[in-house]
Amino acid sequence: MFSGIVEEAAQVVSADRKDGNLELTVRSTFTDELKIDQSVAHNGVCLTVVELNGDGTYRVTAIDETLRRSNLGQLTAGSQVNLERSMIMNGRLDGHIVQGHVDCTAECTAIEEVEGSRYFKFEYTVSPELVKKGYMTVEKGSVTVNGVSLTVCDSTPTSFRVAIIPYTLEHTNFGTLKEGDRVNIEFDIIGKYVARLKELENA
Repeated sequence: MFSGIVEEAAQVVSADRKDGNLELTVRSTFTDELKIDQSVAHNGVCLTVVELNGDGTYRVTAIDETLRRSNLGQLTAGSQVNLERSMIMNGRLDGHIVQGHVDCTAECTAIEEVEGSRYFKFEYTVSPELVKKGYMTVEKGSVTVNGVSLTVCDSTPTSFRVAIIPYTLEHTNFGTLKEGDRVNIEFDIIGKYVARLKELENA
């Protein structure tokens, strides 16, 4: 479980395809604090640490299913990836409840500078069946974009905008995001449960 508060935008050292999977080697400032089998969110995707190296890097594996649902397959050596270790349940929840299970990708279709902040618009496609299951955004609700917990504005059935402050631009890979880039989206789990309860009531 995560909060969507990114710890750092780290560098991908290598991205190697193997038997349909993707093995990522990442250099992080907290590598020496990691353990084998620990969960770390990469652009919002929960992956398990499988190897710790002695040079400040670690390795994780993204399977084919993960690659089809996320933007991890686009990562190459030198890419920036947003990292967050799993929550410690003894303090404040600064973001929102994030599972690390990416629902789909979205395309960045517009970037606008507004009074020191930057607005990003994202467009996505989900089936009507999934919308009924809570795969959607709501005005002023929460959404996770590349692992970053954000507040939705200008929500439509197929798009939304988020406002990114300078600090977030500097400390996540939002600072390198361009129009046309694809990002990972995780819709709010609370909305999914509400949709499921409604579905059961009408069954």
